[in-house]
This record gives sequence, structure tokens and C-alpha cells, in this order.
Amino acid sequence: MIIGICGGTGSGKTTVARRILENVSDEQVVFFQQDSYYRNLEDMPVELRHQINFDHPDALDNELFINHIKALRAGEAIKMPMYDFAIHTRKAETVHVEPKPILIIEGILIFVDAALRSLMDIKIFVDTDDDLRFIRRLQRDVNERGRTVESVIKQYLETVRPMHEQFVEPSKRHADVIIPEGGYNEVGIDLISGKIRAQLEKELVKNTP
Repeated sequence: MIIGICGGTGSGKTTVARRILENVSDEQVVFFQQDSYYRNLEDMPVELRHQINFDHPDALDNELFINHIKALRAGEAIKMPMYDFAIHTRKAETVHVEPKPILIIEGILIFVDAALRSLMDIKIFVDTDDDLRFIRRLQRDVNERGRTVESVIKQYLETVRPMHEQFVEPSKRHADVIIPEGGYNEVGIDLISGKIRAQLEKELVKNTP
């Protein structure tokens, strides 16, 4: 089962995914973030890297992302890239990922690509107010990604907000389930978790001699 969790930056996608992991079993689930699949810009001068619109679909290596999802679905292990958000390049090291019965993929643009959408069994959109999303992004980028407050605000106004309106928000129409308020929506998370547990039990019965 492949579950896609989409939503704007800071909407609570990762929180929803982690809550589902807590309710199911991380031994049965692979958690896979589209953020790891930004294009490698190591051949580009540093000053130009900072001018790239990272909220546009073209900034992502969806071909590799899709190939890795298909490999995991086929029961093959993959080497997931790691991305350095401070200098906008892929790190030398990768993460070895083994296939598991449930694959959760998360990202702001995963519903934009039709080929990517077609791989998903359940599509979840996490819908959170714009002001909350901006505050969360500001805190994350400053604390975890080494950005300045001024650079985060500038990027939000110039690319994040317009790209959200152009790509992310319209992609909500592809969702099977919309969860307001992200990880704080207990009912929505419990419903999704119950469906996953039921699918795992179904597979267990099917594969039992």
C-alpha cells in the first residue's frame, strides 16, 4: 500500500505521517520524503543556487523519486539520497531503505505529477491555515536548515506563497481524504491508521499458508 501525504509547507504533513507510524508499526512502514529528491546543484555556483525556485516542480528529481518508489513496491531495496539544504547539494552518503508492506510518501508537490499520483493507493491532503504554516516554516528553516529570518521571509514572499497558490493548493482536488489542522486531527489520523491496519491484516491472512 502506497500512501501519499501532501499539503503546503508547514502544514503538518510529517506530523501526520509520524502519528500514523505510532498507530501502526514502524516495522511495517517506510517513511519517504520528497524533500530528499531535490536536484543536485553541485555544478552550479553557490550564489546561483540560492536563486533557484525550490517550490517549483522542476526543482525536484521526480524521475529518481518514482523509480525508487517502484523499486520498493517491487520488493527491492534502494539507496535514498540525502540533501544538504544549507548549500543545496546532495550529500555523499545515502540511506539504505528496505521495502516494507506500507510506503508513506510525503511532500508539498507529490500530487502535481500525474505519474507519481498514479502510484498511490490513498492520497491525503493536510489543510492548515496560512499563518500557522508560515510560522512553522520560519522556525524550521532557521533552526534546522541554517537560514536567516530575512532570507526565509524573502523566499516565502517571492516563491513559496505564489507556488503554493499555483501548484499545491490546486492539487488538493486529487486527494481522497482532506485532514484539517494536521497532526492535531485525531479523528482523521485514527481513520487512516485503521485502514492501514486492516490492509496489513488482510495481507497477513493472504500470505499465511
